[in-house]
Amino acid sequence: MAHGKKYLEAAKLVDRERIYSPAEAAALAKETAFVAFDSTVEAHLRLGVDPRHADQMVRGTVVLPHGTGKVVRVAVFAQGDKAQEALRAGADEVGGEDLVKKIEAGWLEFDVALATPDSMGMVGKLGKILGRRGLMPNPKAGTITFDLERAVKEVKGGRVEFKVDKAGIVHTAFGRTSFEPEALVDNLAALVDAVNRARPSGAKGQYLKSLTIATTMGPGIRVDVPALLAVANAA
Repeated sequence: MAHGKKYLEAAKLVDRERIYSPAEAAALAKETAFVAFDSTVEAHLRLGVDPRHADQMVRGTVVLPHGTGKVVRVAVFAQGDKAQEALRAGADEVGGEDLVKKIEAGWLEFDVALATPDSMGMVGKLGKILGRRGLMPNPKAGTITFDLERAVKEVKGGRVEFKVDKAGIVHTAFGRTSFEPEALVDNLAALVDAVNRARPSGAKGQYLKSLTIATTMGPGIRVDVPALLAVANAA
């Protein structure tokens, strides 16, 4: 793939053989961002697992201490008192069968869907629509719960989901280039610590193999994983 002139200029700033300290990597990510908008900073964490085996699947959530820098729109499937609880907590759209019909008609203006366990019967009708977009509520992701106040506030405040892909890599956005380097380090440390704690029973040998961060369209920067875990443990 041919890269543009701006990418090549940014790539010159990165030593591909070097593993950077968390602080250096965060500062370099900001320096190598060359797009005209406040770009996302993503982590790509390679794990020593084979996700084809059920006992090596890695999935979970983490609340990033400084949020994601993104406005998250939350839809909640709930009724009665729970619907009122979700609205008070700041949910953008709340409903039952009416919300199901609205989504069936094509409305999808939300980023995260939450549901109470007793509403999953009707949400199940939306399996194909929500499943394709990764929006289906799931107990492992903490998106099926009766504690809607906490769930809505966490999602709005910076809770992100992580899941290992077929290649054994976790890809997760953890901030924006407008963040201070210290905030990027804090968020990245929280993410890596959460993935480390989610180590599955079937994982053998080295679990956290390597970590690369990059801004939207920017070059990859390798980061020292043990140093990040030390940051998380010191928090």
